[in-house]
Amino acid sequence: MADIPLTRGQFLLPFVSILDDIGAPTETLLERSRLPSSLVEKSDLYLPLLPALRFVETAQRTQGIADFGFLAAQRLHFSHMREKTRALIAHSPTLLVALRHACYWASREDTILSMWIEHDADHVRVCSRLARTSGLLHLKYAQWIQNIFPIHIVRQFAGPDWMPTAIAFESSYAPSPATRACWPNVRFLSGQRAAWISLPITLLGLPNRSTSSFAPHHDDEDTPSAYDIVDLLKLMLPAYLEEGTTALADISEIAGVSTRTLQRKLAHVGLSYSEILDTVRYENASRLLRDTDCRIIDVAFSSGYADPAHFSRAFRRMTGMTPRQFRDESRLG
Repeated sequence: MADIPLTRGQFLLPFVSILDDIGAPTETLLERSRLPSSLVEKSDLYLPLLPALRFVETAQRTQGIADFGFLAAQRLHFSHMREKTRALIAHSPTLLVALRHACYWASREDTILSMWIEHDADHVRVCSRLARTSGLLHLKYAQWIQNIFPIHIVRQFAGPDWMPTAIAFESSYAPSPATRACWPNVRFLSGQRAAWISLPITLLGLPNRSTSSFAPHHDDEDTPSAYDIVDLLKLMLPAYLEEGTTALADISEIAGVSTRTLQRKLAHVGLSYSEILDTVRYENASRLLRDTDCRIIDVAFSSGYADPAHFSRAFRRMTGMTPRQFRDESRLG
């Protein structure tokens, strides 16, 4: 059976809201593109991508809207991402881990979307591409959406005013003067082999600023919910890092929760116990590296690692840099 590219209806809502604001015949435009006219009610469902692109192009052309993709991207928020993706990002200890989660789960946002991270000297690129769409018209609309979400993710760590050093498009695209004015000091590139944003590699080790952008959803299971379990584990585990009792079976017994229940609740939000433990170890180690003069070997032991070399490898997976580099960057910052 041939593949049918799908996208989540959430990503069309900003275009629809702009059309509604200017009094455009939104429902008629949707129907002509063979899309549901009651899109708001079906925003969490998946829609065929090609009619969605035709709808946006037709709306821009007939309504005379300049840089429609950019305007829609301005109305997209972190909350438009899937709940589970937001949960993973909200509980990621560093930006690098959050971006890896986003890359892994990208195909749940658009079924043919792939995301990856590339190193480019002292910068990294967060890249995205829609499979089998090479040469397709009107991709610039989708690529604004593809680029805006990594920007929102970085802002969870770097602050709401952060801007990338460059924004690139696979399609031929020239931003309007108004668009450029909203992104001062950002280079715009077109005709690239993928859409991407660029950021300094030193940002990858940034800790999570808060989880306020993510509102937990309580399921029908017995409380505490999966999200409560994550937070409770993160509060409880630091006391046991130096005790050698952080194995899943030990912590389940101490907490009075069966191992199976704990694993099931964490799986509900796409997390494993080992990921939570790694996060707690990282948060402890990064605090000591940043705020104290403890020797790195002592930081490793205090964070629950018996082998300093294992600690260094695990820390680098989280941040993209060694513990010593992290300490030096933190003090420079």
